[in-house]
Amino acid sequence: MNIKSLLLGSAAAMAVVSGAQAADAIVAAEPEPMEYVRVCDAFGKGYFYIPGTETCLRVYGYVRTEFRYRENEYTNGGDIDAYSRGYLTFAAKNDTELGVVSSYINIQADTEGSAFVDGAWINVAGFDVGYFYNWWDDGLSGETDELGSNLFNAIRYTYDGGTFLAGVAVEELDNGVNAKWNDNIGVSGKLGFTVGGVKADVIASYDFDAEEAAFRGMMFADIGPGTFGLAGIYATDPNAYYSAAEWTVAAEYAIKATDKITITPAAQYFGNVNTRYRAGTLGFIDTNPSARGAFSSSDAWKVGLTAGYQITEGLKTLATVNYVKFDNAPSNIDDSKWTGFLRLQRDF
Repeated sequence: MNIKSLLLGSAAAMAVVSGAQAADAIVAAEPEPMEYVRVCDAFGKGYFYIPGTETCLRVYGYVRTEFRYRENEYTNGGDIDAYSRGYLTFAAKNDTELGVVSSYINIQADTEGSAFVDGAWINVAGFDVGYFYNWWDDGLSGETDELGSNLFNAIRYTYDGGTFLAGVAVEELDNGVNAKWNDNIGVSGKLGFTVGGVKADVIASYDFDAEEAAFRGMMFADIGPGTFGLAGIYATDPNAYYSAAEWTVAAEYAIKATDKITITPAAQYFGNVNTRYRAGTLGFIDTNPSARGAFSSSDAWKVGLTAGYQITEGLKTLATVNYVKFDNAPSNIDDSKWTGFLRLQRDF
């Protein structure tokens, strides 16, 4: 074998090896495109698309801290208590052939050691199904009135035509605590209208377990520099919808003093107060939650003042002071009481 043959053979061998290595080479895969969170503007500000879906999600809520004053009420003998709360709402929406399908979850936690779901429901085509506050929760704007508020498992339909509103609801009257489907059922109906600067509605509810009814009317009217609010309630006897008194009338005037300051004086009169209550935050404190009680011949009245100040975007403060007085109260209860609070709240 001469030198030329040796060189040619070596070159051929190297070519074969090089070709084999080239065939077996590992080629790096192209990186998957990253999916960034996209803003969803179909349902208002704050929504974004959940990655990989066409569902829009919004997370919002508030952090609140306040100092409360309740005369002769706290068990440690004091009148002042500090309190803080965190509140989150998760709202998810998407368009479907039925229209917009929405779902909501409210979560509340506070320094009193409680953390709980404060509502969880679905809304579609005018129907609300789940655990939510009923129409009685929509009260006047100040911090003086006591007009009823309930959180029920319910099915509700609302027709909202803009200037005219009508709805009907079937509700389980167990407030979600150890709730189970039984005969403790209630029904509610609502009619409302809005014309110009006037808005009004009427609610009628019937508690099948108590076999009693409650009725409420409420209106708001833009007058001068503020909004006047008026509400009245009549209950045939204590029931799940209203049991504080046989009848009551409440009024307020929310004055927009400046772009940042709102001042709301208010008053309420209670006719034939429930025997289960004594002067408290209404102040009413329930002394026997397991019983419905009965309406008495004692009346009560309450006056108060609430002031709110928008410090800056997302940060506000609220203060209220209220005085309640019972007429013809039994000798074993306080016949009057001062209450109030000073609050700082960050909304987001």
